[in-house]
Amino acid sequence: MITIPSPLRLRRDSAALVSNWRWLAARGNGAACGAAIKANGYGLGAAWVMDHLVPAGCRDFFVATWAEAAALMPLPRGVSLSVLHGVGESDMAAARLLPARPILNSVEQVARWRTGGEGRPCDVMVDTGMNRLGLRVEEAMGGALDGLAIHTLHSHLASADEDSPQNEQQLAAFRAVRAHVPAQRYSLANSAGICLGPDYAFDLMRPGIALYGGIPRAEAEGHIRQVAYPEARVLQMRTVPAGETVGYGATWTAPRDSRIAIVNMGYADGYLRCHAGHGGATWKGSPLLLVGRVSMDLLAFEASGTDGMKDGDWLRVDYNLAALSKRSGLSQYELLTGLGRRFDQGIRS
Repeated sequence: MITIPSPLRLRRDSAALVSNWRWLAARGNGAACGAAIKANGYGLGAAWVMDHLVPAGCRDFFVATWAEAAALMPLPRGVSLSVLHGVGESDMAAARLLPARPILNSVEQVARWRTGGEGRPCDVMVDTGMNRLGLRVEEAMGGALDGLAIHTLHSHLASADEDSPQNEQQLAAFRAVRAHVPAQRYSLANSAGICLGPDYAFDLMRPGIALYGGIPRAEAEGHIRQVAYPEARVLQMRTVPAGETVGYGATWTAPRDSRIAIVNMGYADGYLRCHAGHGGATWKGSPLLLVGRVSMDLLAFEASGTDGMKDGDWLRVDYNLAALSKRSGLSQYELLTGLGRRFDQGIRS
């Protein structure tokens, strides 16, 4: 079988991933620290994340759907996997078969699990103010969960990345639920919640974006390291005379005779048009400015000061999540999970 190399590759820094998890774990005052690996590990490969975090000591992992859970089988020994979206009617066969726990999100899901869960343990999500998934507080405290074998009782912070009074309101609500609903463990903090301090840690923390290089709050700056490094191959080097333009709409005019690197990457790969005007890359440490509009499969970088660059060379595209989020207006989550499927993820640091 012929192996065809991709003109895109994603370098994944496993040491940075582990370092980020360890920094987050140390914030919990003894609480366990898990890892959200939904959306295929935020685009970096759920199995790859698990392969590196399990040896570091992580034992609790979270996916969104049963299809994501099935893709991770068989699980490493001693690993716990929970499915955030709970169980719909069509999920029950998988939920009974796979060694993973549903996180029940409604009285309907609770009833479904009581009937078809064969007495197995489950997790439960209680809504303390997000109004997304989860039983309402009055439902949870009103007997809807009586007799259920709850392994971990969860809630989710809606505004933890901000200094919002909602954080303390949700903390108080979750403490009240904890006092009334028995479970083996209790879990509230996501990445930003971990940064709010140990009061939010309870028994188990569930970081996501911070594992992968995102900065959820200022407290994490200087501690969280970049994990994902997109790289793209130069398709063509060309000279653009002074006064001529580059790309759709003629939005960039060469101020002088310029060497331009045309690169195999574009908005079909998750590098969106909003990066025009401030995007960049490096080649052998030399910075390059993105010029013109982003096309579906092509980018143009001003490379006049880089003697020796040629077709087939690789550029490292600037992709610091926090910095790029501020410049583009996109969330760090969108930037990371939006990277397309054409990247070769076999390149590791």
